[in-house]
Amino acid sequence: MTDSPLAELRGAGKSYGTLRALHGVDLAVHAGRVSCVLGDNGAGKSTLIKIISGLHQHTEGEFLVDGAPVRFTTPREALDRGIAAVYQDLATVPLMPVWRNFFLGSELTRGPWPVRRLDIARMKRTADQELRALGIALDDLDQPIGTLSGGQRQCVAIARAVHFGARVLILDEPTAALGVKQSGVVLKYVAAARERGLGVVLITHNPHHAYLVGDHFSVLRLGTLELSAARGEITLEDLTHHMAGGTELAVLEHELARAGGADPAPLPDQRDPRSVSSPREGTT
Repeated sequence: MTDSPLAELRGAGKSYGTLRALHGVDLAVHAGRVSCVLGDNGAGKSTLIKIISGLHQHTEGEFLVDGAPVRFTTPREALDRGIAAVYQDLATVPLMPVWRNFFLGSELTRGPWPVRRLDIARMKRTADQELRALGIALDDLDQPIGTLSGGQRQCVAIARAVHFGARVLILDEPTAALGVKQSGVVLKYVAAARERGLGVVLITHNPHHAYLVGDHFSVLRLGTLELSAARGEITLEDLTHHMAGGTELAVLEHELARAGGADPAPLPDQRDPRSVSSPREGTT
């Protein structure tokens, strides 16, 4: 595996007029790794997705693909360079069959023009092969995709992106509306995409889901990068602490305890430093 990132942000940011939505963000996406981006609502996750997928252009810093600076103007340009985003709404038509949704907008045809027609047999065969390559076996590709579970629909969208040449796969909150079992199904196929050599960017607000599959973790807060750590540098407890607000919550707990007349717990900088683990401990 090469250490050169497939895609990389260096000090990237985005401003909308006087509103700075993202500032000074570094993110490297490597082949065969899952980079998890966590943050609460308004943290800048959506802006980050839009920059990488070509919906919006960055206004500061650099965006590199295969080591070369880029400035996409459309998602098609990003897709041509192997960057695909799978959004929460999945861009599927619920009443259409699974195979038709798999090729939606890129249907295969046969026969001479002007009497070309859909090559349904080849599309069904290809969809089945690509789904099985990710470990997804569906009994009936003619069933409406709306009859599948949320986890299965996510997996079809992932397989579709891989088939159409994605090297960098951006997943926007894929488990947000799913239960425990279906979330597990999706995370299983995220791991399968990683094993196929894709660079995966998993956008989520759930540190437990992120830690199950993640190789690197970035936490955004109010448009800036609060944490950037490899898996070996951080525990799930540390990641949850950062995601939940960290020091801000400790200060709030201190103030509420004092207002209620209770003996407040010491603030982080008042604790014995030996009792506080650092996510960067052991690194240089």
